Amino acid sequence: MMTPFKPIPSARNAHLQTLLPRFLRRAPLFTPRWQQFDLPDGDFVDLAWTHQPQPGQPIVVLFHGLAGSFDSPYANGLLAAFQRQGWCGVVMHFRSCSGRLNRAARTYHSGETQDARAFFTHLRQTYPKSQIGAVGVSLGGNMLVRYLADYHDDPIVACGCAVSPPLDLAACSMRIQQGFSRVYQAYLLRSMRQTLAEKLTRHQQVGRWHAGERPTIKTLFEFDQTVTAPLHGFDDAHHYYHACSGLSVLNTIKTPLAIIHAKDDPFMTDAVIPTSPLPANIDYQLTEHGGHVGFVAGSWRQPQFWLEQAVPGWLAAYLPHESLSKSAR
Repeated sequence: MMTPFKPIPSARNAHLQTLLPRFLRRAPLFTPRWQQFDLPDGDFVDLAWTHQPQPGQPIVVLFHGLAGSFDSPYANGLLAAFQRQGWCGVVMHFRSCSGRLNRAARTYHSGETQDARAFFTHLRQTYPKSQIGAVGVSLGGNMLVRYLADYHDDPIVACGCAVSPPLDLAACSMRIQQGFSRVYQAYLLRSMRQTLAEKLTRHQQVGRWHAGERPTIKTLFEFDQTVTAPLHGFDDAHHYYHACSGLSVLNTIKTPLAIIHAKDDPFMTDAVIPTSPLPANIDYQLTEHGGHVGFVAGSWRQPQFWLEQAVPGWLAAYLPHESLSKSAR
């Protein structure tokens, strides 16, 4: 069981919780070990490791959120927490999210599990004595849910945790267009439009956009309608949302999985909260406060990133751990 989340008393506001990590951690906690991982289709993704895995040492793979990366406060913070636990941590960046543009026109989305499968398979072959855990945050959390459902008979991973996953993509797409949440949408779209513009200098067509055109996308729904869906074989954004939302496949998952949601998440609605009984292997945690991937506890003088205690604490029941092992120092 996870220790209950208690926000800083005067920082319960959902938007404050969501934004605080960016202000409290302006630079990554450590410099990672970078590696390029070549994919079966000839493309690549970049990996950011805490260190070189030692024989038999558990490995925890982290999948970031939309337009996220190792530099995201939650990403390098969780990796540092995994290392303190005696594990090796690694961020598998989705295509084009590491700062390097991927080769193919295709990119990534909430239900794209093949790249994760290729990396997990590589880990099993390269480190056969290591147990593997997985953590997905936001979009990466929904992707992890879909992965564990797609490969439920042979997931490779021993346990997983999904933090703030948008398990109903359609509802979340509508929610982020409302009120202050539009600020988050604008922030995400700046990065996504820039990546799309760069791709259009290399490819004649990306989704419904053609080389020479200047993308004028104003909502995440419009991005999914004109880029994500046509680029990855969906009829439209609605088809993509229906096909890739994780809520409907939770009962097919056999791997031990923790899911963490906050009721006040400004990216979500109640539609992401499971209403049907879940299998015993899924530990669902719903907090009153926390915002979107925020969960800042403690006090203003000594703020604490609750996820960095709760997530490795939960995974430790399934992964061998040795606090500050020699290989992690």
